[in-house]
Amino acid sequence: MSRSVNRGSGARLALLAAPLLFVAVLFLWPVGAIVARGLTSDGPGAWDGFTGAGGLGLVWFTVWQAAASTALTVALGLPLAWLTARATFRGQWILRVLATVPFVLPTVVVGVAFRTLFGPGGALAFLGLSETVWAVLLAHAYFNVSVVARIVGGVWAGVDPRAERAARTLGAGPLRAFVTATVPALLPAVASAAAVVFLFCATSFGIVLVVGGSRFRTLETAVYQEVVGAFDLRTASLLALVQIVIVVLAVTLSAVLRVRASRPSAGAAPHRHRPTRGGRIAVAAGVPVSAVLLLFPLAALVQRSLRPDPSGAPSLDAYRGLTADFGGVVPVKALVMSLVTAAQAGAIALAVGTLAAVAISRSHGVLSRFADAVVMLPLGVSAVTLGFGYLLALQSFPAVRESPAVLPFVQALVAMPLVVRVLVPALAAVDPRQRQAAAVLGASPARVFATVDLPVIGRSVAVAAGFAYVITLGEFGAASFLVRPGQMTLPVLIGRIMSRPGWDSAALAAACSVLLVAATIVVIALVEGLRRGESGRAEF
Repeated sequence: MSRSVNRGSGARLALLAAPLLFVAVLFLWPVGAIVARGLTSDGPGAWDGFTGAGGLGLVWFTVWQAAASTALTVALGLPLAWLTARATFRGQWILRVLATVPFVLPTVVVGVAFRTLFGPGGALAFLGLSETVWAVLLAHAYFNVSVVARIVGGVWAGVDPRAERAARTLGAGPLRAFVTATVPALLPAVASAAAVVFLFCATSFGIVLVVGGSRFRTLETAVYQEVVGAFDLRTASLLALVQIVIVVLAVTLSAVLRVRASRPSAGAAPHRHRPTRGGRIAVAAGVPVSAVLLLFPLAALVQRSLRPDPSGAPSLDAYRGLTADFGGVVPVKALVMSLVTAAQAGAIALAVGTLAAVAISRSHGVLSRFADAVVMLPLGVSAVTLGFGYLLALQSFPAVRESPAVLPFVQALVAMPLVVRVLVPALAAVDPRQRQAAAVLGASPARVFATVDLPVIGRSVAVAAGFAYVITLGEFGAASFLVRPGQMTLPVLIGRIMSRPGWDSAALAAACSVLLVAATIVVIALVEGLRRGESGRAEF
């Protein structure tokens, strides 16, 4: 018996070897390079260097805009959570797809969409919000509303409605019954979603860079500007260190709240029901309004891409420009590079994440918690900080720095935690007795996984692969530091196009964004189709 236990522990450690090495090389090394440059370089002390760079103001604006964006996102996301998780109506899965699309869109695309909406000639230009903090907040809310809908909706679907019905029977009005019976069950999920949204808004790069223009700077954009504009690596390192501290605190809070936001009863069927008369009115009004709000920024992109000349008739000139040279890069070739790089990064993330998920699901106690904490470490540093860390770490290794393999591995590191989060709940649902029976009959661990686990988690693997693909397809932060002229990805090219003035540049950026949106929607529609066939184990 002891030998079998030892063999089992050895197998779990062997499974963890690749993910641990992956995180050690691709995460700890660049972060260590940032710490070394920020704290040990010649010059003024760390605090003096930080304050001299306007660090206190950057921290204040980063935290303030993240908190304001979070509050706005939660307010807009709760009605969408009810529509996608609690009510029942025809075509609900279409709304779920639309609600998922904003979060998996490249941040630079969301930035271009809102800059188009509020900028000169935009549909909402009359509001005067171009390059204002309100434009940044609204873009963040649009990008993150899916997080609230998924996290809160997942819990809301499992809340037993009988408690609210009992309160109504005892004389409570609809509002009081909802507040006293349902809200307490939702509060942990709302807090968890808010913590996740705050994390994403505090590390926002593409949206602030494109929508905020030169008026607003967060720690993320300041790091990029210090490196690219001033080439002040030490100041960038100090700012990145402070950003790491803020993100680690946000991740810790998110992890604590995430545990408290666990679904009321594991495996319980969702409590969807036909709405009451008031609910039917809410559905009839809410569905079209939600669909319009989710599609409106994307429609603005399409409209701008068809108007390369503000005074001319609609044309396809911007799309013809996709095959022309722009600063030494052809947009169509950049799209192909994005698709290839995303496929490579997604495959790496899926392979390493699957190994980690299997080890975590089959471990217990300290080993399971340790493994889970290690593979989640990449969430503790933003993609921009990672990209900058690699820029520092690879200074002494020019051959590695110029290798086309660097970018896919870095993007895989960004996507791996998502793969683990999708697969661990699915693996936990596999009956361990089936594994034991297969092992007794002489099946090897690999064959046990292929014949017992894989048929159960196959859909979850496909979902994880789809999400990993779209996340890496639109990755912008790390790629901004790591791409080379012959390896230009479309999100980075869009950012560079937007930095050039002119209506024709805006139209070309919109056309490039439409391509990325189309690719993203196709993948997400396939993923959502797979999720419809699942029992709801996979988490957002």
